[in-house]
Amino acid sequence: MLSKLQAERYSRNILIKEIREKGQEKLLNSKVLCVGTGGLGSAILYYLVSAGVGKVGIVDNELVELSNLQRQILHCTQDIGKEKVSSAKEKLTQLNSDVEIVTYNERITKLNIRDIIKGYDAVIDGSDNFETRFLVNDACYFIKKPLFYGAVLALEGQASTFVAGENNPCYRCLYPELPLEGVILTTREVGVLGAVPGIIGIIQATECIKYLVGIGELLIGRLLIYDALRLRFREAILKKDPKCPLCGTNPVIKRL
Repeated sequence: MLSKLQAERYSRNILIKEIREKGQEKLLNSKVLCVGTGGLGSAILYYLVSAGVGKVGIVDNELVELSNLQRQILHCTQDIGKEKVSSAKEKLTQLNSDVEIVTYNERITKLNIRDIIKGYDAVIDGSDNFETRFLVNDACYFIKKPLFYGAVLALEGQASTFVAGENNPCYRCLYPELPLEGVILTTREVGVLGAVPGIIGIIQATECIKYLVGIGELLIGRLLIYDALRLRFREAILKKDPKCPLCGTNPVIKRL
């Protein structure tokens, strides 16, 4: 049962016929982990917390830098030098004190990832490197947690949703193994327009909220690609790869 204040705060959610009060209660009872508080994570976290997801975990071990502020809107100039998770928690608590914010000021590794994600209903990947994406994907696959993926570079972005299932693809069906160093450029080399991770992060948050409430059609088996320069979205079908090293017919990856 929502309190009077909650009914007012989330009134615009509750008015949506697919959500109503029952859906809002589901959100308030949900727990979501966001990996990263950067460009993607900033948008993801703002909208999860404002929507009323009851518990939100944040993993990041970096400090706020001046160059972050062009896209990482959770942080301000006065936060430079602070732990990103502390800076994020401060803003998010001011936005909605209803939500429990749990911070992990550490780099996610194969040694700690199981303990971190096991208590959450869903995981959103807001990281900026392949090593972390592969690790998060593999852990979510083994522990059976839904994963909401996003990535950006320059003026482009992509998003998908991975839910372990007999016919559902995983991230390794898209990228089977870690690219060789220097093959794929990074934002440190070619940059990223600040609004692009905002758009992709909002898509990830929307997908997660839909999943938690149990509504709509998710991006399972679909890769959404955003071209900001031409302002176009296109969709690629993403099928389960029978040769996938993780979820294929004869997997070679059997542990983290």
